[in-house]
Amino acid sequence: MSTKSFNTPARAAQRHATFTRRNFLRGLGACLALPAFESLSPLKLLAGESSPAGKLATSATGAPLRTAFVYFPNGAIPAAWWPTGDEKNFQLNRTTQPLEPVREHIQILGGLEDLSAQPGPDGGGDHARANGTFLTGVRLRKSATDIRAGISIDQAIAREIGHLTRLPSLELTCDFNRQSAGCDSGYSCAYQYNVSWSSPTTPMTPEANPRQVFERLFGAGAAGERSLELKRRRMEQRSILDFVRQDARDLQRRLNPHDQDKLEQYLTGVRELEGRIQRAEKLGDPKDPAQETPPGIPLTYAEHIQLMFDTLALAFQTDSTRVATLMLAHDGSNRSFAEIGIPEGHHDLSHHFNDAEKIQKISEIDVWYVKQFAKFIERLRDTKDVDGNSLLHNSMIVYGSGNADGNRHTHVNLPILLAGSGGGTLAPGRYVKHGSKPATNLFLSMADRMGVKNLERFGDSSGRLTNI
Repeated sequence: MSTKSFNTPARAAQRHATFTRRNFLRGLGACLALPAFESLSPLKLLAGESSPAGKLATSATGAPLRTAFVYFPNGAIPAAWWPTGDEKNFQLNRTTQPLEPVREHIQILGGLEDLSAQPGPDGGGDHARANGTFLTGVRLRKSATDIRAGISIDQAIAREIGHLTRLPSLELTCDFNRQSAGCDSGYSCAYQYNVSWSSPTTPMTPEANPRQVFERLFGAGAAGERSLELKRRRMEQRSILDFVRQDARDLQRRLNPHDQDKLEQYLTGVRELEGRIQRAEKLGDPKDPAQETPPGIPLTYAEHIQLMFDTLALAFQTDSTRVATLMLAHDGSNRSFAEIGIPEGHHDLSHHFNDAEKIQKISEIDVWYVKQFAKFIERLRDTKDVDGNSLLHNSMIVYGSGNADGNRHTHVNLPILLAGSGGGTLAPGRYVKHGSKPATNLFLSMADRMGVKNLERFGDSSGRLTNI
């Protein structure tokens, strides 16, 4: 194409539209990402066929291993969280009592800490630090605009095993992301509304709409119509990528070296999306769940959470992904709980200053969150996997918060529990006091079980967490 054609008003308008589309593709890639396709590798492994990744992210039976990190806000009342008794003969405390039906499938982990969330010289901002460091173990740069965190453990795992499934990872929330720059005491909102980070400067923005998540996994339309919709979307995506690639060739010779670097970064994303399309076509169409697509964000918070948990269970059951995060609410959330008779804001109550009535109300909120999580664990327990075991047996599910005592903003002895058996590599049904150990030690041990190689350290880890 001639230089002259680039300088016409019509071409200038087209270039503007092109850059607009390019920014849209790059900034909102998740919206254009392929819906999930059911992975055939577990069935091949069970049939005795070889897998390119060998035992990567699979159990001894060949069934896929899954891991998820569920974040709840504002810590928990310590006196109502920690069990009594010893390692095997323990009694669940008030907050975790809803987990009694699945106690043999969980272990409560005492002593884990996130020292990177401590104030240090940065002063206020514990809620932003609690969110932003929980899965990274890396201290945040305190700024509303110049963000720097760390890679989160879910993304470190996804880099190794994400190619095995249609979606390398899945990021969910039951919260609403704020778009303004500054949130907690001068920290960027990106820290406070994200727990998953693909790079120190790139949060993995979670999806809050159950309908969007479901359609990304299984396609739009009614049951029985989704396969055709996926094929149509795939053709549209190829057309978009063809357009983008040709437009990039046209632009490349007009760019200075700095802009050429930017273009190459963008084309890397295009190639990754092309790879996902090819992988989707190779793995085949997803199984169409025999259920209606969720209508969107429901009216009640409890329904919202359960829809997200149910969709996550479906994603694991269909092997659409093996890595996920679910942020029930951001740390510092001031949501009220009028549905259980608590009209005050959660965060406001968390600063109870030893007021007995406020402590009682916070304890009730803590129990309410655990009840929602318990339903998810029971569903995984009651769902058969491809090897005859349960989904829960072949999973590792972390439930925790980056704040311990919300009243004092502490980040030691965090309320963390681990559900599932990791394909038989974990020993649940226990209350284990680990002493003072970085939470990242746990994440390293989980990454090992997911098949991540050569990860000697992670964040502020001091070694692997043993006795899990």
